[in-house]
Amino acid sequence: MDDRITLNLDVEKMNCASCVGRVEKALSAVPGVEDVRVNLAAQNARVTAAPDLDSAALETALTRAGYPARAARYRLSIDKMNCASCVGRVERALAAVPGVLSAEVNLANETASLRVLEGNDMLPALRAAAERAGYPANVIEDAADTPREDPAERRAAEAGHLQRMTLLAAALTLPVFVLEMGGHLFPALHHWIAATIGTETSWLLQFVLTTLVLAIPGRHFFTTGLPALWRGAPDMNALVALGAGAAWLFSVVALFAPEVLPQGSRVVYFEAAAVIVTLILLGRFLEARAKGRTGAAIAKLIGLRAASAWVERDDAVVEVAQEDIVLGDVIHLRPGEKIATDGVVLSGQSYVDESMITGEPVPVAKSEGAEVVGGTVNGTGSLTFRATKVGGDTMLAQIIRMVEEAQGARLPIQNLVNRITLWFVPVVIVVALLAFGLWLAFGPSLAHALVAGVAVLIIACPCAMGLATPTSIMVGTGRAAQLGVLFRQGDALQSLQSVRTVALDKTGTLTEGRPELTDLSLQNGFDTAEVLSLVGAVEARSEHPVAQAILRRLTRDGIAVGSAEDFQSHTGYGVSAMVGGRRVLVGADRMMRREGIELDGAAEIGAGYGAAGKTPLYAAVDGQLAAVIAVADPIKPGTPEAIAALHAQGLEVAMITGDNKATAQAIAARLGIDRVVAEVLPEGKVEALEALQAEAGPVAFVGDGINDAPALAQAEVGLAIGTGTDVAIEAADVVLMSGDLRGVVNAIEVSRRAMRNIRQNLFWAFGYNVLLIPVAAGALYPLAGWLLSPALAAGAMALSSVFVLTNALRLRWIAAPLGADPQAASAPRTAAPVAAE
Repeated sequence: MDDRITLNLDVEKMNCASCVGRVEKALSAVPGVEDVRVNLAAQNARVTAAPDLDSAALETALTRAGYPARAARYRLSIDKMNCASCVGRVERALAAVPGVLSAEVNLANETASLRVLEGNDMLPALRAAAERAGYPANVIEDAADTPREDPAERRAAEAGHLQRMTLLAAALTLPVFVLEMGGHLFPALHHWIAATIGTETSWLLQFVLTTLVLAIPGRHFFTTGLPALWRGAPDMNALVALGAGAAWLFSVVALFAPEVLPQGSRVVYFEAAAVIVTLILLGRFLEARAKGRTGAAIAKLIGLRAASAWVERDDAVVEVAQEDIVLGDVIHLRPGEKIATDGVVLSGQSYVDESMITGEPVPVAKSEGAEVVGGTVNGTGSLTFRATKVGGDTMLAQIIRMVEEAQGARLPIQNLVNRITLWFVPVVIVVALLAFGLWLAFGPSLAHALVAGVAVLIIACPCAMGLATPTSIMVGTGRAAQLGVLFRQGDALQSLQSVRTVALDKTGTLTEGRPELTDLSLQNGFDTAEVLSLVGAVEARSEHPVAQAILRRLTRDGIAVGSAEDFQSHTGYGVSAMVGGRRVLVGADRMMRREGIELDGAAEIGAGYGAAGKTPLYAAVDGQLAAVIAVADPIKPGTPEAIAALHAQGLEVAMITGDNKATAQAIAARLGIDRVVAEVLPEGKVEALEALQAEAGPVAFVGDGINDAPALAQAEVGLAIGTGTDVAIEAADVVLMSGDLRGVVNAIEVSRRAMRNIRQNLFWAFGYNVLLIPVAAGALYPLAGWLLSPALAAGAMALSSVFVLTNALRLRWIAAPLGADPQAASAPRTAAPVAAE
């Protein structure tokens, strides 16, 4: 049994891909940590570790690295404490919960104050730990100790702060830019400034305004970047601080101590320092807004939760908060209400919109015994149901966990990016120093060398590299969840786009998973109701799946079932009984021949059913053939469309099934399946997959996630059909919530689009730096006499990150190649109709 723990940490001060590498390195060095995945876009880290991990060691490691973890505070009221030993037991129990940094229990007011790692839903675990220790705990609602800040609110506050700082920086920078650059662009303005306020006064005014820009809105770059530089781990903030600081310092020397500079080098670059800070703040503001939208899918899923429910308590129906619902509660559901938690219907009838869970727009009929899912919306009927899963065990909670885990995944392609970016900032600093030194030695002036060095520091953009992959993963997997496709393993997003063959199980995947009466060909003047009533009376005494299919048809049509006597089962042939004084036989053609019943043309009808992959049965009444019956496992409505779409995507489709070869071949021919492997046991499916992989390359296998677990694990990507029951199918990489093969097409489309998006982002991020760093260093100056302004470099750097984020956000609008069955959109789901002849 895997007893490893997983913790989420919200990490502060991460700005670029080099930060990601340092955070991973710091956390990986903590004893007990087995795996670390850092997401720059989400500003968090996911740690998998041994159960005895010291959570406080994670916080310490991040603080030392310069990237502190956010901590939340909880206050709990503790019952049943009597003495100091109780205090010790409660503190030990709470401190042992993974994610708890400190626990202090106060016997006098019977409370516990806790610091925990923010980013984890700690309350259920804390309450459970206290309960196990024998001291029930409840949350204290206290404004001074809010359990934890809403990430969406925090991001909105961050964006608001950046917006205010950007506006302030812009207001202070504009006069500086006009005074300096306006004079260069318009000589008349330059002469006017010199004749009125004077050059020295103009420079002095620029000095005051630029210093305010660096000291107030730009202070963060210096307070964060310079300490990182002293630690020998420079980040993007360090580049900005060095670039803007160098431009400002050179200008201050030129203004107040010009004698220090070589002859002809007295110029100022106050406008460069101010514009650098303003443009990068603008880029970060736009980046923060875009980052907020990357997590929109998770926010929507969380928003599906009902706030409260009407629950039976003490012989009364009262409104109870969603988190206070307990297992076994009886809940009353009114028309139009959200369902608060998973359960089983006790009474009532209604249709429920489950589209937010499955992606299917068709309302699903619910009556006694049906399962309901928390977060779905009731229609016009009323239901009473019993809660079977609450809190973190509900399907919605599992879906949210899956999406969060997939969004935090690190794809194989990201490993290369991280290795490069870890060294990127130090290399940029070295290149900037080289450019400065070379131009100082061989260039026209000290000012020229300074411009080249500062431009290199500013143009480099590890932010874009770090955001290129995680933003696309977050948006892509979030959009997939809205389409009913859950990527349980994030790397499946990369693997799925490379598969060349999709192998399918038959029962429950291509088909509905249970036999149904599909055809009824009447003979010798018998009518439908009469034959079904007589046959149903006989089959009611049988436990065979075929008998159950016939009885389901009778129940649906409201046909009364007679009483059978003298029931006999004839192994290998069929069954017989007396019904209302009439002898009824139901079985294979060989039973009819054994009993001397002529089949004549009915034999051809039965053969036709068999060729179509159906099981033919014959019914006789009092020695006369009454009907030919066909029973089959109906093909799901979306299956033909899905297979055609997979072929259109350039994929080969195979079927691997334990069914008999004739039936499998018939279904394959009907659906256009390319390869068939039939009559295999579960372990045989693995061998068939291995042969297919050796011949055709990467294979995705689609099954029901239970009896197909070995095959799901063997395939490059395992896709489990989720039919609205337990979605935590451990063997699968992807779960298709709709229970429909069309989800496979949608999953492949999302994978291909997301990976194309990631490649575009990486091409832009790396290509941008490869091309523009030499330009910033002055590579074009000998050829064209052109040197890149540090202000233009800052604008280009900000544009790079914004481009990557904007490109990733396009994934929010991926259209499902295949939607729901348009004919089913106006009616509830029903089984395939029976054709009567």
